[in-house]
Amino acid sequence: MGTNRIKAVVWDVDDTIFDYGRADLDGIRAHLAVEGLLEAHGGEEAALARWKTVSGTHWRRFVAGETDFEGHRRDRVREFLGTPLTEAQAAAWWDRYVTHYESAWSLFPDAADTLAAVAGLCRQAVLSNASLLVQERKLATLGVRDHFESVVCAVELGIAKPEAGAFLHVCEALGLAPAEVAYVGDDREVDGVGARDAGLRSVWVDRDGTRGPAPEGVERITGLAELPALLTGQTRFGARSTFG
Repeated sequence: MGTNRIKAVVWDVDDTIFDYGRADLDGIRAHLAVEGLLEAHGGEEAALARWKTVSGTHWRRFVAGETDFEGHRRDRVREFLGTPLTEAQAAAWWDRYVTHYESAWSLFPDAADTLAAVAGLCRQAVLSNASLLVQERKLATLGVRDHFESVVCAVELGIAKPEAGAFLHVCEALGLAPAEVAYVGDDREVDGVGARDAGLRSVWVDRDGTRGPAPEGVERITGLAELPALLTGQTRFGARSTFG
């Protein structure tokens, strides 16, 4: 992995330190129950599966630049309901869902301790494909905002991961070369390969350990608790890390 000293760790947020998947499903389950829509979509299991599929489709459209952040949310609502809602109607439905979603917010159990451990070693920042307003509020609500000296988000930046420019921008914000920065994220391609190709040290979080081997040049961990040792001790490639 080279001999460059790692001076900062940059984090993805959703499904890396924040348990987005659980909060989203708990939130939509509660929302659909209140709206009386579970049975209309084939029962709970079918409704949740449909929401997950629709959400993934429109998130990928946003990342690809085919729609804006608020637009992808309204489109998720319209496709899920199968109804040609106005923008105001779709936004209102989304806002009602968000109330339930936010009540389910939580960090992964290993996140707080790992962030504190890394804080004792180097600087930290965030690079997310969401919006700054959303992520700043989320990190503050979850009690971890103070760990990060910079929060960079795609909506305001105008560039989304896996584009190299997104990774390079956060490095520039930190005043560091890419080789001095480690990036930690849960998406094998968007985070893992994207960070690697931009020249950062890439650490991919594969929590369930079922998504296949790590791409060449990407280090794989199955939990955040592995990160401090990975960065300060013997790497799985057998070379001594240089971190500080």
